[in-house]
Amino acid sequence: MREQRPETPAEADGTTELFSALGRMLRLLRERKELTQKEFGQMVGYGPDQISAMERGVRVPRPEFLEKADPLLDAGGLLKEVIPDVERAMSKTRTRHPEWYRSYAAMEAEAVELHHYSCYAMQGLLQTEDHARAVFAKRRPFLDEETIEKRVADRLSRQQVFERRPAPIVSYVLEEVVLDRPIGGRRMHADQLRHLLQVGRMRNVEIQVMPTELVEHPNMDGAFNLLVPKGHGQVAYTEIQGYPRLITDPEEVRKIADRYGIMRAMALTPAESRTLIEKKLEEL
Repeated sequence: MREQRPETPAEADGTTELFSALGRMLRLLRERKELTQKEFGQMVGYGPDQISAMERGVRVPRPEFLEKADPLLDAGGLLKEVIPDVERAMSKTRTRHPEWYRSYAAMEAEAVELHHYSCYAMQGLLQTEDHARAVFAKRRPFLDEETIEKRVADRLSRQQVFERRPAPIVSYVLEEVVLDRPIGGRRMHADQLRHLLQVGRMRNVEIQVMPTELVEHPNMDGAFNLLVPKGHGQVAYTEIQGYPRLITDPEEVRKIADRYGIMRAMALTPAESRTLIEKKLEEL
């Protein structure tokens, strides 16, 4: 199944060549230092999936990343030199999502608060590149390879919200079953759990797990997102079987926010959740 989707990444803005060339430069410099993507990522505070995405031109290297990477890769100022070009390109970049999703994606990119409840799948902003690709590869009806790669690129580009300054307040309530489903196999699932732990270390992110053994639950109506757009009131977003709904009615949003608050109170604390994730990782 071929899907008509916007260009990736930044093709619509004429900045693809810059990001692709910069990605090739990063890869060349890293390989000259004989560093793996994982080793380099640990030096700059990024995961290997994020380094891979930048080297392939599907993720924009942020100015602060280039500042840090330049001396580590012995770039001699080359990476610092392109920072003004990257900043201009970032200011041009438009959201690359389907028309029905663009209003939400635009709000997400500038939101001051993001809160997510996931009951059956790892939320998109938390997924590794391999996890996202495995999800899209098994979707029915089947998607063609080009569409899969575009969707993966879109998902990775959204994850840059974690790196934005000022940083948004982000929280998650994940059902325990989300941690148990080994999408893509045991090794890929282990990488996903390690990535979850990495994201959870961010000062602005709190991840809580809702234990399966609980006998009471205030929300059996499915997954949802709550966000506070910059300069606006809180809104909610749901999507069921490909049908999206952006909820702006204050009373409806209040009800969903109330359920979320109760779930956070019932779930394991962030520290307890981290211990549980580490235990599940050890058991793989």
